[in-house]
Amino acid sequence: MLTHSQNEVLQEVANIGMGQAGASIAKVFDEFIQLSIPRISLLPPREIAEALRQMVGVDKVSAVRQAFHGRLRGEAMVLYGDQHYLDLADLLGYAQEIDHSAGVELLLDVSNILVGACLSGIAEQLHEKIGFTAPTLMASHVFIETLLPSEGTLWSTALLVEVNFRLEKRCFACHLVIFMPETGIEALAAALDRFLAAC
Repeated sequence: MLTHSQNEVLQEVANIGMGQAGASIAKVFDEFIQLSIPRISLLPPREIAEALRQMVGVDKVSAVRQAFHGRLRGEAMVLYGDQHYLDLADLLGYAQEIDHSAGVELLLDVSNILVGACLSGIAEQLHEKIGFTAPTLMASHVFIETLLPSEGTLWSTALLVEVNFRLEKRCFACHLVIFMPETGIEALAAALDRFLAAC
């Protein structure tokens, strides 16, 4: 659903958006953030779960979801490995082990910063306005395959923009994936065309 030129532009603006997100997270943790180059792919729903499993590389994860709306609309999901509570608590200087509710708040806070900075960076470059719902915990310590059903989703095609964030001196890492329905992808394609025409 995206031409080669559109995909190249999306790669470029996604790189810049991810850089802004990395800078925002770095301020929170006071550490340098390593970013992967975003990988962009279009997948049918039945292939999403397997793609996520290969991307994350662990059996069980926790996931935070956050919807975004405007002409560009969809849902962002941030995936964390099983040791995320301990890693986040250590990074933020907690002297004692945190409980489940405090751990969830940490995940929501970090996810909100990451998703907001990344998607706002992309939308700003494409001259699009975007809004967000509050992040929510989608699942905790579950197998990746159970996160998304292969049938009954709201889209027949999904756009996955995958980026990995990793702290240089710590083992903490998380993965951001963006899902968009066909109407959102069509609006994205139009925005990319306008961006290309203005260059």
